[in-house]
Amino acid sequence: MDFTLDETRTDLRDLAADLLGKEVTAARLEAHEGSGAPYDAALWRSLARAGLLGACLPEEAGGAGLGAVGTAVLLREIGARVAPVPAEPSLVAAQVIASYGSREQREALAPLAEGEITLAVAPSEPGRDLGAPPVTVARPDGAGWVLDGAKGTAPHAAGASKILLTARTDTGTGVFLVDPGDVEPRPVPVPTGEPAAAFTLRGVPGEMVGAADGLAAGGLRRAVIAGNIAVFSGVLAGALALTTEYIRTRRQFDRALAEFQAVTVQIADVYIAARALDVAVWSGAWRLEQGDDEEAEADLAVGALTATEQALHALYTCQHLHGGIGVDVTYPLHRYFAWGRHHAHLLGGAEARLDTIGALV
Repeated sequence: MDFTLDETRTDLRDLAADLLGKEVTAARLEAHEGSGAPYDAALWRSLARAGLLGACLPEEAGGAGLGAVGTAVLLREIGARVAPVPAEPSLVAAQVIASYGSREQREALAPLAEGEITLAVAPSEPGRDLGAPPVTVARPDGAGWVLDGAKGTAPHAAGASKILLTARTDTGTGVFLVDPGDVEPRPVPVPTGEPAAAFTLRGVPGEMVGAADGLAAGGLRRAVIAGNIAVFSGVLAGALALTTEYIRTRRQFDRALAEFQAVTVQIADVYIAARALDVAVWSGAWRLEQGDDEEAEADLAVGALTATEQALHALYTCQHLHGGIGVDVTYPLHRYFAWGRHHAHLLGGAEARLDTIGALV
């Protein structure tokens, strides 16, 4: 399998890296964190003006239709700079709608390409694993649906235009779009500081995406995992770059830290974890784009385990190699660590991911 990006997606990566590298500065991140704003709206608009959001959307919404691989490319660059924008939930939701939604639902994504709206996803329920069948119930109500149940942590749900979630019907599991104003939210603190909520649904109107045959629900689960590990891959790459520069320039006993064998071995472990996660990200995204759902399930399950186990441990190693400065919130490494912990939590942890792999084999 060749993991080399084609010319179009290479251009997408380079454009995203250039824009984010210029705009996501330490000073801007600090200013955002002190502002109390849910996300950096100016950066969100910049991504839209550059065509980066639209690149991953279907053609009906005015996008370029670069699919799962294009989405992974952009989310990885966002993770590498811990950019405070709701790109992950918005693009994951858009990917599911693009794959399973009606033409009207796909066309309704056009404002997302312009940076005018955001979307949220709530794929799991309190006390239940990411892949567990939903307890939330959807019942027919005239020409539409009404939902009752509860959903777990959903970042940026309150400010989203729509929330994408799963619910069971009399005939199977479906995916539905609901209005955030119709749910009963409960704020949930998360390590990244971004707004998140769990919520209850009591007679909430919903619009089905696709059919209640479980296909869209499976697609949502896979898209959520793919988006999560793509961001995590970028987060680990950013932490690795920061740590490599630190041990190269920090001196102790008249020698650079990188000259000590113990340090070299540890940073090599971080590099290996990062490369292993990268392989799973590109393999899983490529198989999703090819429509090979069965193989994508396996690759994404391995990627999720790698993220929650080796990659998370690698972030601890980065903290360790920085010494005391690694836990200082005035130093940028703490953001990467917080993002990594948050995404490992959203995936359900290493033991749950091992159970998933066991079920697959």
